[in-house]
Amino acid sequence: MSVAIDTTTPAISGLPDLWAETLGEPQICVAVLDGWVDQSHPSLADAQLTQLKPLLPNVSSQGSAAQHGTQVTSIILGQHHSSLKGLAPQCRGLVVPIFTDGKKETLAEDPFSGAIAPCSQLDLARAILLAANHGAHVINISGGQLTASGEADLLLANAVRHCIDQNILIVAAAGNDGCNCLHIPGALPSVLTVGAMNAAGLPLDFSNWGESYRTQGILAVGENIPGAIPGGGITTNSGTSYATAVVSGIAALLLSLQVKRGQAPNPRAVRDAILQSAIACDDEPAPDCRRLLAGRLNVRGAMSIIGQLGEPMNDNLELATIQSEPRETSNPPPTQPQIPAVQAATYSPSALEVTPQSVQSLPASSQLPNQTNPGAIMPAACSCGGGNGTPAQLVYALGELGYDFGTEARRDSIQQHMGEGANPQDPRQLVHYLNENPSDAEAMIWTLNLDATPIYAIQPQGAYADRAYARLIQFLTEQLTEGVERVSIPGVIVGQAMLMSGQVVPIILPTLRCMYSWTTAALIEAVCGSPLAESASDQDREVYGERAESVSNFLERVYYELRNLGITSQERAINYAATNAFNIERIFEFAMREEIDLEGIEVERSPVSRPGSDCWDVKLTFFHPRRVFEQARKVYRFTVDVSDVCPVSVGRVRSWFVR
Repeated sequence: MSVAIDTTTPAISGLPDLWAETLGEPQICVAVLDGWVDQSHPSLADAQLTQLKPLLPNVSSQGSAAQHGTQVTSIILGQHHSSLKGLAPQCRGLVVPIFTDGKKETLAEDPFSGAIAPCSQLDLARAILLAANHGAHVINISGGQLTASGEADLLLANAVRHCIDQNILIVAAAGNDGCNCLHIPGALPSVLTVGAMNAAGLPLDFSNWGESYRTQGILAVGENIPGAIPGGGITTNSGTSYATAVVSGIAALLLSLQVKRGQAPNPRAVRDAILQSAIACDDEPAPDCRRLLAGRLNVRGAMSIIGQLGEPMNDNLELATIQSEPRETSNPPPTQPQIPAVQAATYSPSALEVTPQSVQSLPASSQLPNQTNPGAIMPAACSCGGGNGTPAQLVYALGELGYDFGTEARRDSIQQHMGEGANPQDPRQLVHYLNENPSDAEAMIWTLNLDATPIYAIQPQGAYADRAYARLIQFLTEQLTEGVERVSIPGVIVGQAMLMSGQVVPIILPTLRCMYSWTTAALIEAVCGSPLAESASDQDREVYGERAESVSNFLERVYYELRNLGITSQERAINYAATNAFNIERIFEFAMREEIDLEGIEVERSPVSRPGSDCWDVKLTFFHPRRVFEQARKVYRFTVDVSDVCPVSVGRVRSWFVR
């Protein structure tokens, strides 16, 4: 016998008042980074919803990941003419699939019985940047990875930093471990973290309460939340996943309220308003105040603040310290062992169903990785390209060149062609073979790697493909024989490739004229000149050493501190700056003459404009190490136009003093 579900929106105090003002504005975009979404569901059929092509090996429209994604999306964007009313039905939605189905745990006839496979931090970073590039104001991440440190992988942290710079609000789940612990990305200070409470305002037992959440976390109702499931049904579930969707919906309404009142949508101000207005333990006591985080969601209070303020209350959002190398885990994901992972923040829910099918509630998600692995958001992949009709995604990425065979059969085939006893996994043997048989370069998957992790596949096409493959062979040879440390790969995203490990990466169609390789020593020599002879004076050798150290400092900061996926305009500008020795030579020539050292590197929108351009200023700030308190800092700035696949410098280097 079917039991009816109450499909009304959960009791959220103040929501009717907010709905009386707005049901959302089409210009406000909420990106949902989750599983596949059934857009034909009655609650979503008329929603302004765009689902981007996923970078997933096994996308399913019926499994647990699809149920999770469909339910989370319907909580935010469900249309009010249906039986399931979402919070912000008139806002625009963007779905970026990052979760897929894991191993089935129960009967095969139950389509929602399996675990949700996790999404790597690398793929989460791609999804965040993709959502940002498509105009998201709010990014909902109903998932996370348990972490002991609260630190994220550098690529993910830089993606979150990009959202800070672009004033995009990330809302992420606190996690369902029921402990004084943290999840990534919810632990990053710029993120609005969401824990779960019941209708009475008491924290649910499974909701996490890590220390950093007490200043950046909010509790929202997360118990028995109704939501859509693929195929037209409705279910209820509990978890911080669904509380996160509630807060993302409220944030979208508050942004819409700003628009209605003639203000520019300001996600940072909305975040501040939600946190400042939260109902804390002093206002409504609880047995353990730590579990309330910063407080309970207060819709009326946030509305009041938004009505009074048009500017953010706090512009000093910063990221926590981030690690550059993921730690080893005792039980790594099988497909991407070097990348930590984030998983959907589901909880064993009590669910009732109202479908002709025997649909069960979403089961508890698979066990999180070991806490000693702080860099993960469970492995699944997401597309860096767009859906149908979206512009090609430009890329200008830096990294080390690698290769893969895709399948064991392809590897064995190349091994047989190399001869008995040959090992195609040995780069030196492979390079020797490819130099004699260059046509076989097309039979491999060439990769661009960061810290031994593939981030792209490289696939030349067209009339000059053979020249591009020859360049790749040359790069690999130089890495082995000349110590080449970095290569630049410009191009556009044209698809995806699965590696032998099972990892799926975007494919770059490269542009030959901007493919470079170099060593730090070679760039230093281009800027500082050839190393001095042994007969040079000690003073000259000391001056040369200081100059070389300054240039090396700049390059190392780009390679490590600012390393990125080369997707956004800012990332392509800074990556081009690291390969353009001409501008760097002039800047460091001036800096060395004035005996000043590099302090910071920034990228800002340039006032330079020309038709069809996308110009950004790379700004290098220097200081005098011996007269820190006596002299102003000096800024050098040059402009890079990244509108084309190959960036180009515009105008001259400019400089001025600042205090």
